[in-house]
Order: sequence, then C-alpha cells, then structure tokens
Amino acid sequence: MKKLLKYTLRGLFVFVAFIALYAVWALITPCIPVNSSPAKCTSEDCVPIYIITNGMHTDVVVPVVTPYKDWRNDVPFANVLSHDTTYQWAAFGWGDKGFYLEIPTWDDLTFRIAFRAAFALSTAAMHVTFYHSLTENDSCKKIMISPDDYKLLVAFITSSFRLDDKGRFVPIVTTANYGDNDSFYEAKGRYNIFYTCNSWANNALKACHQKAAFWALTDMGIFRHY
Repeated sequence: MKKLLKYTLRGLFVFVAFIALYAVWALITPCIPVNSSPAKCTSEDCVPIYIITNGMHTDVVVPVVTPYKDWRNDVPFANVLSHDTTYQWAAFGWGDKGFYLEIPTWDDLTFRIAFRAAFALSTAAMHVTFYHSLTENDSCKKIMISPDDYKLLVAFITSSFRLDDKGRFVPIVTTANYGDNDSFYEAKGRYNIFYTCNSWANNALKACHQKAAFWALTDMGIFRHY
C-alpha cells in the first residue's frame, strides 16, 4: 500500500510539474519574435496575403490566382457547395480532423475528441475557405511579400496536404462544412499540444520569412506581432 501511494504521489508530481512547465512555455515563447524585421516588399510584383482569426484559430489567406500559383487546380471551386467561381481569396487552416468534422461549435466538444487531439491520436485535415474580399481589422492583417517568399509559402502549404497516388490533394467528402464556401482535405501530421492549428499558421509565416512567434499555441501568439 505504501509503494502504491508513493508511486501515485510521484506520478501526480510529474503530471503537475509537466502542466506547470507547459504553461510557462506557452506564455513565454509567443513573446519571442522571429523575423521581427522582414524585408519590406514595395515593388509591383509584391503578393498580398492575410492572416485571419475567428478568435481561436488562425488561417493563412492567399490569392486564388497569381502568376506563381493557381490554387484552382488543387482546391477546385467544384468542391464547395456554392460552386461559385468568382472567389478571389483562399484561406488555409490546418487542424485536427476530429475537431473540424465533429465540432461545429464548442458546445459539441467531447472529452474523447479533446483527448485524441491533445495526444496526437487523430489524423489531420486542411480546411479551405474561399472569400470574395477581405477587410483589414484586428482579426484580419494584410502582409505584402515578395514573389520568392510567396513561393516558399506555397511550398509550405502544399507540403501540408496528403496526396493520392497521382499527386493530387485528397478531398474529404463530408456534410460538416461550415458554410457554402469551404471544403476539407486530408492533411499530413497530427495535431497535439505542441503542434496546434496556430502552430501550423505560425510556421507558415516563418517559412516565408514573415514576422512570427518562436512558438504559438493560440492565435494571439501570432497576432501580437502584427
């Protein structure tokens, strides 16, 4: 009985210590800037991108068509309910597949889904949302980047998708769409407490040499630098 109590207390101590260290890490690392002074793009070739948040989750938004990438070939408008072909912007958000497809609102969150996501027991999905236009505000920041940096961003986003045997993005057939302008695709990686949806967006900014946090658990870890 004494040994059981000893191991129980030791396990409890390790758990509490882990939670404390994680909390400190989550508070400090978003304050550490990366690429704090990116080269400003002022030429006519600059590519506008955006970062947007819904208050919890950050998406990276890019033009649907540029001379450097036509996203219609990989994430066609035919895969959204509206079939509208006039969208100008595509927002990419990586995340846990269970969260995306089973939790339309936070009221639908269950312990099973949260546990599986936290400990990398589920697969990932890419949520693609199309927009006709965007307006800058506290939740939507515009960034002008060079063509070379944009190509790096395209490569990062593309590398996050799971591909079929013909090298094409794999759509997820679902009725869990958030609206008539979005669709889901299979993605690489696994969501966990050290690599969240906001960590992915933060890494996307790092990949194209833009301002970012050392690590970001939440959307505010990113937006504090903008």
